[in-house]
Amino acid sequence: MSTLTIRPATRGDVALILQLVRELAEYEKAPDQAVATPADMERALFGEISGRAPLAECVIGEVDGKPEGLALFFMNFSTWTGRPGMYLEDLFVRPSARGKGLGKALFEHVARLAAGRGCSRYEWAVLDWNTPAIEFYKAHGAKAMDEWTVYRMNQQQIAALAATGPLTP
Repeated sequence: MSTLTIRPATRGDVALILQLVRELAEYEKAPDQAVATPADMERALFGEISGRAPLAECVIGEVDGKPEGLALFFMNFSTWTGRPGMYLEDLFVRPSARGKGLGKALFEHVARLAAGRGCSRYEWAVLDWNTPAIEFYKAHGAKAMDEWTVYRMNQQQIAALAATGPLTP
């Protein structure tokens, strides 16, 4: 039986985190979209940005002492509940380590953090073709929010919108 360990990521894990994120991007058929640099990840997870605390947190999952997965997450806020929420940005376990309970352990670890922080929601997105992930989440009581559609702007679109002019009184 394998020994599973979950530990907070450290600055020394930045290269590992980026490697796991790139492996996730390969799995999700979007390797060209994983463009974060070590400096980006270090600032977001461990450094201050604009005088604020780190933007996200990460835990590393190990099987028999070998890093095999991660959960990267951040706090958000619900105006409807007036309470914080937890957003799971990435949950990834290397294919060779799947089936050993590491994904479940990482998922539950973040849920415990969310509960301990008084979160009213624990949310994430999953690609509609990723049946194994969808079944995993459903098996743990998650419900799809079919009535919601996710919208996104990329950095160039944000800049274009921001440049539309100053606010008028």
